[in-house]
Amino acid sequence: MPTDAIYLDHAASTPLDEAVLEAMMPYLTEHHGNPSSVHRWGRQARVAVEEARERVARCIGAEPSEVVFTSGATEANNWVLRKRLADAEAGAHLITSTVEHEAVLEPASDLERAGYRVTRLQPDRYGCVTPDQVEAALTDDTALVSLMHVNNETGARTDIASIAELCRDHGVALHSDTVQSMGLLQNDMRELGVDYATISAHKLYGPKGVGALYVRGGAALPPLIEGGSQERDQRGGTENVAGMVGLSVALERAYSRAPDEAPRLAALQADLMQQLDDTLGDAIVCNTPPEPDHRAPHIVNVAVPPQNDAQIDGEMLILNLDMKGILASAGSACTSGTLTPSHVLSGIGLDDATAAAAVRFSLGQSTTPAHLSRAVEVLHDTISRMRR
Repeated sequence: MPTDAIYLDHAASTPLDEAVLEAMMPYLTEHHGNPSSVHRWGRQARVAVEEARERVARCIGAEPSEVVFTSGATEANNWVLRKRLADAEAGAHLITSTVEHEAVLEPASDLERAGYRVTRLQPDRYGCVTPDQVEAALTDDTALVSLMHVNNETGARTDIASIAELCRDHGVALHSDTVQSMGLLQNDMRELGVDYATISAHKLYGPKGVGALYVRGGAALPPLIEGGSQERDQRGGTENVAGMVGLSVALERAYSRAPDEAPRLAALQADLMQQLDDTLGDAIVCNTPPEPDHRAPHIVNVAVPPQNDAQIDGEMLILNLDMKGILASAGSACTSGTLTPSHVLSGIGLDDATAAAAVRFSLGQSTTPAHLSRAVEVLHDTISRMRR
């Protein structure tokens, strides 16, 4: 990695672990057989795929038959929402929240237009949804609840295990986007209790373009991608053998690191939040839960409210941080040249001007205390300069 910048955007993507790359290399350079071929090279590739599946299953407390490889979490989220509801009666009910990833919100909107009923729960100030909210929203025709485990912008941690128990009691399936919690929180599917969970390799120091879907009991969903019998007739297309191997090794290494890495990141996170409060005070609003038990250990989100009707341009804020060597992300997205406030930050109650001037710092293996002190210093100087 380049050493002239401080990378604080691990929730967006992580660098590829050298050990993961090493595990992938034989399937990129030597073993090029198709897993569907019956000759020895094909069988060799098939063994690699199934060993990768077993490795993922061991990590997450599942059976190999409950793990289906995908191109990433976006595909997996779409698959569950679009095809789980396809098995339900017309007009069936979906419960989600206003702060989910777009890979859940957009399929939900499509389903709504197709005649399904969608309830979007309003989270608390930081992005958490409570079991009581879910229970109040359940109806006799609720077919699926889809709620993320850890919010990718605020780091808020929803009590998915309690919601899973509630859903089981009512005979309703539960899907959770576990991309931001997988590995760090050492998710065990039996303990979490979900019916479906999505995984993304590149958030785990693995390769981009590969992920997995956990399906409780291995009950097959109708295929989202058709055109072949791969993944036990559930997903058509020649397998990304190197990517699957990379995902499995990355997940295995993430789980082995977590007992030490999660507390280390939690301490860094707490220090960053304190430094931000001490240095910037009322000049910012912190959107990450103050209670450690209610947040993941690697995300801190702050927004800059207008002062004397002067609004900070969020995109310029991120670019100014970049110019000073701090690589973070915005709580807003630039769409067709128009700065649009983050739907997550709007969903937790921020006004548009504040939501459009947000910074998410997300920590990772390379993060040090000195990095965070520098980030706070640069953020303070940048806000002061932009307010002049």
